[in-house]
Amino acid sequence: MRCFAFLLNFCKPFILLACFSLFFYGKAFSQNIINGIITGREGKALVGASISVKGAIRGVTSDSAGRFHLLVARGVSIEISYIGYLSQQIIIADQNELHISLAEDFSNLNDVIVIGYGTSKIKDLTGAIGSLSENDFNKGTFSSPDQLIQGKASGVQIINNNGIPGGAATIMIRGNDALTGTGQPLYVIDGVPLDGRSLASGDNATNPQNNGSFQSGTNPLNFINPDDIASIEILKDASATAIYGSRGSFGVVLINTKKGQAGRSKLEIGSSIGISSIMKKTKVLDAAQYRSAINYYDVSSSNDFGSSANAMDAILQNGFQQNHTIAASGGSETGKYRLSGNLLDQDGIIIHTGLKKYVVDLSTNFKFLDSKKLGLDVNLISSQYIQTVPLPATGSDELIFSALQWNPTKSLTNKDGSLSINAGDDPPNPVALADYLRNNLKVTTILGSVSPYYKFTDWLEYRFLYSINYSTSIDRFSLDVALNPYNQGNTGGQIYIANNELTTEQMTHTITFNKRVSANLHLTALAGYEYTKTDMKGYNLSGNGDSIGFGSYGLDYTNYIQYSYQGSRQLYSFANPITELQSYFARAIFNLQEKYLLTATFRADGSSKFGANNKYGYFPSFAAAWNISKEKFFNSDFFNLLKMRVGWGATGNQEFPPGSAQARYAFQNGQTIIQINNPNPNLKWQSDKQYDIGIDFSMYQSRISGTIDYFHKTTSNLLYPGPPIQPAPPQSTIRWSNLDGEIINKGLEVLMNINIMHQKDFSLDVSANATFIKNNVSGLPTTIYTGTLQGSGVSGDLVEVIKNGLPMNAFYTRQYLGIDKSSGISQYVDSGNTFHYVGNPNPTALLGISTTFRFKKLSLLINMFGAFGKSIFDNTSLNVINAGGINVGRNIGLSVYNNPVKESIANPVTPSSRYVENGNYVKMSNLTFSYNLGDVKNVCRAANIYITARNLFVITKYQGFDPEVNADRNNNGVPSLGIGYVEYPSARTVSVGINFSL
Repeated sequence: MRCFAFLLNFCKPFILLACFSLFFYGKAFSQNIINGIITGREGKALVGASISVKGAIRGVTSDSAGRFHLLVARGVSIEISYIGYLSQQIIIADQNELHISLAEDFSNLNDVIVIGYGTSKIKDLTGAIGSLSENDFNKGTFSSPDQLIQGKASGVQIINNNGIPGGAATIMIRGNDALTGTGQPLYVIDGVPLDGRSLASGDNATNPQNNGSFQSGTNPLNFINPDDIASIEILKDASATAIYGSRGSFGVVLINTKKGQAGRSKLEIGSSIGISSIMKKTKVLDAAQYRSAINYYDVSSSNDFGSSANAMDAILQNGFQQNHTIAASGGSETGKYRLSGNLLDQDGIIIHTGLKKYVVDLSTNFKFLDSKKLGLDVNLISSQYIQTVPLPATGSDELIFSALQWNPTKSLTNKDGSLSINAGDDPPNPVALADYLRNNLKVTTILGSVSPYYKFTDWLEYRFLYSINYSTSIDRFSLDVALNPYNQGNTGGQIYIANNELTTEQMTHTITFNKRVSANLHLTALAGYEYTKTDMKGYNLSGNGDSIGFGSYGLDYTNYIQYSYQGSRQLYSFANPITELQSYFARAIFNLQEKYLLTATFRADGSSKFGANNKYGYFPSFAAAWNISKEKFFNSDFFNLLKMRVGWGATGNQEFPPGSAQARYAFQNGQTIIQINNPNPNLKWQSDKQYDIGIDFSMYQSRISGTIDYFHKTTSNLLYPGPPIQPAPPQSTIRWSNLDGEIINKGLEVLMNINIMHQKDFSLDVSANATFIKNNVSGLPTTIYTGTLQGSGVSGDLVEVIKNGLPMNAFYTRQYLGIDKSSGISQYVDSGNTFHYVGNPNPTALLGISTTFRFKKLSLLINMFGAFGKSIFDNTSLNVINAGGINVGRNIGLSVYNNPVKESIANPVTPSSRYVENGNYVKMSNLTFSYNLGDVKNVCRAANIYITARNLFVITKYQGFDPEVNADRNNNGVPSLGIGYVEYPSARTVSVGINFSL
């Protein structure tokens, strides 16, 4: 007993200490349920934010209201993270409720972007790549995705060739170097490259005898719903584009559509309506001014018809448009989906013109097996659009042409209100042309891809992709019998029907290695094989009515073409040679210590387009980057990132007609066959070599970030359709060859993003980009002419050259000295017998600026862009509204009448520098005012209402409708640039809309 008492007394302090320890241990590590809500910008709930316990593998995500519940011990640290926001750590004390507001991360350095057959974090890029997400896009209703990024990316010029709904655009990345073809970039939709050709029957792309100009009247991206686009990446330098080899010389635009996300099912709805009107008019005389001009020019008073009419206003209208998109998405980690539908109905600002489009987009992602290593991606876009447009500018029957020339003292209607249609009308009544000419294009497109993949390990993946892109078009034109007085010898109406088909199939195999191979080195490697086959064919039918015509049956004439006069019918069909492209490619990216990066790319392309002796082309590239801000010696609180890049690469160009290296033949009426192309077994790839030096930076806690790039691009081995080598068959007109010579584009790009102020209820952000570029041609064996003018007295005249020592498409014509005061006749250097360099259609500077202002739930977005240092040749002023028109009863330009020196009506219509105008402009492209309603009770989430104005105004000295113009006036397949000719006017659009989800 004495021993037991001794032990008890001895152990008593330890027993008490143990009891106290257990008590405090239980208090410290008792588990409590923490309830919280996570918000971000404007107090908006963040859905899917990650909440994890530091040092543990468990965690939760926030729900649709931003709320979460987490069982955690006191004293433990939790971390909250969300894409686009700075992570935040909180030590749990006695609180049971948390309201956590995350601050925005103004740096996008950790964002993952698509780079071609793979992805990369922005901070790890070694090439010049522009990346824009949905938040960066232009706002409003658009018919094609390229309009989302106009003015947003440095080094990229986007020109809407005219104002036609769904009309074509010219996109040039880092300058103009297209001796033939369009110079358009390669478009890649979710990993599937597009052919890029339009299916409008009037386009050169559908004519097998064309010489390589694929500049078209419709946009090849019209089949896509811009609301379905998640991001767009623009690969600009050769180190980035070389992975696409022979198709990368004009740059690559990667378009990535939205995908489903795991979690609760979501229904997103967007709807808008708007009104469009003409943005800017070409000024001609009104009735009162015309009567004064009759006296001023001393022409016959019979040109005064005693009435008053405004022909341009008569064919203009306020165009109504509506755009509706609905998308359902959701799924789990093993199966995600997104299905969307879109309707766009857009009236043009000219009567009887417009665009109607229907799009369905489906994307799915499935993962199989318990390991989830086997996956399948399926993407499908099905689209149909119907474009109603006036006839192209082919003569006096053209709609805009007639409206500008119509005598303003002459009524458009008869006394009984019917349209005035008389054989002597010159020009024809534009309202009658709009009413009785029909030109409708229907294009149906299906783009589908299936991509199974298998992850052998976390760092090794094999992927296969099969895609098919099928497009078919039906083009219908009819001329009503009511226009008989305008058709000498053709009194029964006219019809024309064309059908074209374009099919592209692609198979791609890739294997990707992505692993940290040592403590300091991370390696990403890619190897792949690709096969692409393209087939295009079509036919057309035409006919005229006889003396009776097509009758009055309430149907469009194209619905009963068999009723046409049998002797007038013509048939035509074609099938282009099938084009095949076989490719092998590889890329390796080395990342050493997050400081030193090296990218090496190689691609070999074999194309059936080229000669037997040069089937394959080889395209290497190398790029390196040094992240200076990671160096120990670089101790700066000023810079978050400072990285230098340098890259070099070679790409190619195969944008010219299929079969151009072969002898090609065309079937003719009367069972004859003619040769249209001479073979050239030595025809090889056009080569583009480019080097780039760039700096990426981010400073002041990423409130200021940007990139600066200097580039130098040299294009050689120029593809050109020249005369055949003699002796040659008498009908053969061309032989494709590689010309000596170089086209050089060099310049500087600057992109700046500045967060001027950011508080809970107020923020102001500015993004600006500028490009300074110089273009020059050297080493050509001969001067190449293009820029074909249109109009009486000048048809066939050429005003552009591609000549050594000058920029591409330089305006080259007579040097205008002014009008002689005594005779009223134009004067020229050397009496107009010599031609001179008089203007450059290539801008030397591009500018874009975007400003976002937010106050609480109100936001204001302003986008502007412009081009400087460029000229425009005004073919409209030369031929359509010149002074001589008033002598034959046509209208003339107001600037002609207001000229201080009186011009003679006998002044010859002569191309000269008089019509080379200053093409500089600044355009207010987008202004959007929005109000964020947020969640509205339990009905809808993330509701936002807005009003948007597009093309609000333009500041320019150009007299035409819009300085953003590019009429296709190619010559022998050599494209033109910067010529304006009675183009469809641009529209100013104001729309209101709402977006929300359920």
